[in-house]
Amino acid sequence: MSTEWSAGYVTDVNYTYGYYGELNPLRSRLPLLLVGRHAPKIENACELGFGQGLSVSIHAAAQPGVKWYGTDFNPAHAAFAAEMGRLSGADAKLYDEAFAEFCNRADLPDFDFIGLHGIWTWISDANRHVLVDFIRRKLRPGGVLYISYNTLPGWSASAPIRHLMKHHADVMGAPGQGVIGQTDAALNFIEQFLGLDPLYAKANPGGADRLKRIKEQDRHYLAHEYMNRDWHPMYFSDVEKWLGDAKVGFACSAHVLDLLHELNLTPQQSEFMKGVPNGSLRETLRDFCTNQQFRRDYWVRGVRQLSVHEQASAIRQERVILTVAEKDLPTKVRGILGEANLVDTVYRPLFDLLLDHRPHSVAEIETQLAKSNIQFPQITSALTVLLGLGVLSSVVADADSDAAKTRTKALNTAIAGRSLSTGEIAHFASPVTGGGVTAPRFSQLFWLSREQGGKTADDWATFAYQTLSAQGQSIVKEGVTLQGEDNLTELKAQAKAWEDNVLPIWTALGL
Repeated sequence: MSTEWSAGYVTDVNYTYGYYGELNPLRSRLPLLLVGRHAPKIENACELGFGQGLSVSIHAAAQPGVKWYGTDFNPAHAAFAAEMGRLSGADAKLYDEAFAEFCNRADLPDFDFIGLHGIWTWISDANRHVLVDFIRRKLRPGGVLYISYNTLPGWSASAPIRHLMKHHADVMGAPGQGVIGQTDAALNFIEQFLGLDPLYAKANPGGADRLKRIKEQDRHYLAHEYMNRDWHPMYFSDVEKWLGDAKVGFACSAHVLDLLHELNLTPQQSEFMKGVPNGSLRETLRDFCTNQQFRRDYWVRGVRQLSVHEQASAIRQERVILTVAEKDLPTKVRGILGEANLVDTVYRPLFDLLLDHRPHSVAEIETQLAKSNIQFPQITSALTVLLGLGVLSSVVADADSDAAKTRTKALNTAIAGRSLSTGEIAHFASPVTGGGVTAPRFSQLFWLSREQGGKTADDWATFAYQTLSAQGQSIVKEGVTLQGEDNLTELKAQAKAWEDNVLPIWTALGL
């Protein structure tokens, strides 16, 4: 693997086609408001190191009011993202430039949102300096930075496993193996070694458990996660020191369930935290309490605390939509310490209102739920839970949704076209939320058949069956490969379930 232009990053295999909702700047509004932080209007946004570019492609198509920019040094990634943009009609400016080249372009605007998903862990200090300088120069006052990274102390026990993987590949890997072969060889070697009961394994039993989980993961993901030259998990306080030069301050976790302290900290831990006046130390201690391995955070240039009145007023203006069918409504929420039941006297009236799958303002929700004696703090708490569980989404302005429909339809059609041969992309774009919607391969095939004139669930299932049969593909159900017409029977059942439970949601989301 050449490192001249890749800066030590894996380029032998392409990255996975993941979608990351935290990179949707419109999604950041409600989490910021829920903790009393100002949420800016987003006009210009940038994603750095966008991988295959699925997230930026979806966001550029679904957000006509936002001008999107980004770079990923891998030309294959950038080419795919650019093609998705061309097919959708979105005018995103996406490049295959190294950070030092892109960040010093003279034609970039100032940004209201900059997103970095995961890459902070995998880059050199030199590139970190480039990114910090870019954020300092190009993030507008009040602008939001989303950053995620592997975190200490959560990685402390498992970091040696990664070190052995990379070191084995460096000194024992054959050049002709490729990074996938080197990854498999390293995993088998380490498994054999840990079987000899080194004291490390006895002192860190979590390391062996981690290895078992690693071996079950997608090899393309593993190559990019573990086999880069640079790999630096960090404490929150160290990341804060880096970002201090960019003039940004920590606002809140983008993983909304982190805000539910009662599910993640013991009462004694929470009480102890109250006596710690320094926010940086509190966040670091919290990571120790939860053994945090991966942080997803919003930072703001010039964190502005809203008054109680400003916060409540801004929250009431937000609109949300329920994104699951009634049968999939949650009854519990899980945190680090365990799970809690959703109180029926609060959530049932809320669900009854939202099950029409239409956008509702928080003010409207408050008015309606007042009839059930549900107060505003209870509503904001419930919204936090449902947002964190992924069953509730913020809604864009109607004008933006209408303007995005042609572009999201074109992008979804292009994605569904790929499902004729592969299921590697599992998300569609919604003009209603401005973000991604989970869309497994068979759901995409049913949707594509319907778009092409299929009228019934049997029509959609037959289309999917013919698609699979033409390629000699079969369904694997509960570990068993289905044969012949059994595939059609299974697809008919899935198509009927899709019609009853998914299609109404997709229709409400503008798909």
